[in-house]
Formats: sequence, C-alpha cells, structure tokens
Amino acid sequence: MSMKQFIISNEASIRLGFFIGIFVIMCVWEILAPKRKLTVSKTRRWLSNGSIVIANTLVLRFVFPILSVGVAFFCVDYGYGLFNLISFPNWLAVIVCIVFLDMLIYWQHVIFHKVPLFWRIHRMHHADMDIDVTTGSRFHPIEIVLSMLIKFLAIIILGIPVLAIIIFEVILNLTAMFNHSNVRIPFGLDAIIRKFIVTPDMHRVHHSVIPKETNSNYGFNLSIWDRLFGTYIEQPKEGHLDMQIGLNAYRDVRASQDLDQMLLIPFKK
Repeated sequence: MSMKQFIISNEASIRLGFFIGIFVIMCVWEILAPKRKLTVSKTRRWLSNGSIVIANTLVLRFVFPILSVGVAFFCVDYGYGLFNLISFPNWLAVIVCIVFLDMLIYWQHVIFHKVPLFWRIHRMHHADMDIDVTTGSRFHPIEIVLSMLIKFLAIIILGIPVLAIIIFEVILNLTAMFNHSNVRIPFGLDAIIRKFIVTPDMHRVHHSVIPKETNSNYGFNLSIWDRLFGTYIEQPKEGHLDMQIGLNAYRDVRASQDLDQMLLIPFKK
C-alpha cells in the first residue's frame, strides 16, 4: 500500500491522532510557558468551548450525509472539477489546492468580518474573553455549516484531490490550535516563524477589542496573505500583556462564556 492509499484509508484516525497530539502539546506548553494571565476560569471556558466542538460535530453529521472528503471522492468518480478534467501532475495539484484552500479560508474570514450578517455569526468566536488552545475550535454551528458549504463549492469547482483535502484539514486543525494558544515564544524566534506561518502573537492581535486590530491578521496558516492583501498589523497597540481580548459588547462572563448564551449571540443586537 502506497503512502497516499494509507493516508486516504486511515483519514479519520490520522486526523484524530494529530488533533489529540497537538492539543496535548499546546496544553502542556500553555502550562509551562504561558504568555498571558487568564481573566476567566479556565474550567468554565473549556467546558463551554469543548461543548461547542461536540455540538458542531453533531450538527455536521446531521446536516451533511457526506463531508469534504466524501465530496472529493464523488468528484473523482464522476469527473467533476478542473483537476479531474485536465492532465495535471497529481502531486502538483495537491500543493496548488492546499495553498488555494488556505487563501480561501483567509478570504472567508475577511468576509465574515466585513458582511454584517456573517459578522453576527462570527462574533461568537471573538466574544471569548481569553484566548487559548480551545478558542481555535470555538465557532458557532451556523458558521461551521456555512464554512463546509464554501469548502464543498471549492472542491466541486476545482476537483480538489482527496489527499489535498485530508492534508489541508489536518493543517487547519493544527494551525488553529497553535496560533490561538496562550504560549510564550521568544520575540526573535517569533519574528522568524511568522515570515512563513501565523504565530500566536500574530493572531492574538486579531482578538483585540480595538476594532482596527480585530479587522487585521486574518490568516490561519500561511502568513503571506495578510501582508499581500494589506491586513497585517505586527503588534497590538497596548502590548500583548496589557491588551484586552474579546469584544467590548461582551464583557459579561455569562453572556460570553455560557453555552446557551454563546449560541444566542448571532440573534442579539
């Protein structure tokens, strides 16, 4: 069995293994070298953010009979999409599609900030009054469904290879947990890493209560998009230790952290 066949055959186990591995690593890192002191009980936040992950998983399984990998297989079987219609080296198609999907996530993120209706949904993610490894999975079920539909459309139009989808999903999970983590990285090392991928210090700016900073640093994996499209802010105005995380409209712990209130955020003025 080739490496490609092995990855495709064991997709669920591979994704789960990477998720657990990076989650444990970032949790230990946050304990040993935290960047900021948390303002809200970690137990309370983790219960709420963890409950959202469970809810989103159930919603996806209920709404969609197949997910992104299944759609990619469907496109291969029926010849849908650009890369299933043209002669193109598979390895190059995988690389091109991973980079394209990363840019797509960047623009999706921008749109969810700029379009008022989508912002109402996305602000649940920003209402977290602290930022740590669990914040990377804190998204409203409606946003998760919309994101999946956007991904389906991209897969169908481009005919994105199954392997590219699996690799990208793993990368997206890993980088979301990494760049939301409350970890301390030496300034010089951070400056080198963020030339290529989004670091926790770079993404933390995006979770500032200052609107200009909230509307910056949209990238999740490759850091090039923010520089290329003019949305990059290097450091927060108030500094990483003194900056306020979250949204000014959601400074009440119950309104921003309790699961029932979190789910109602898109429907509140």
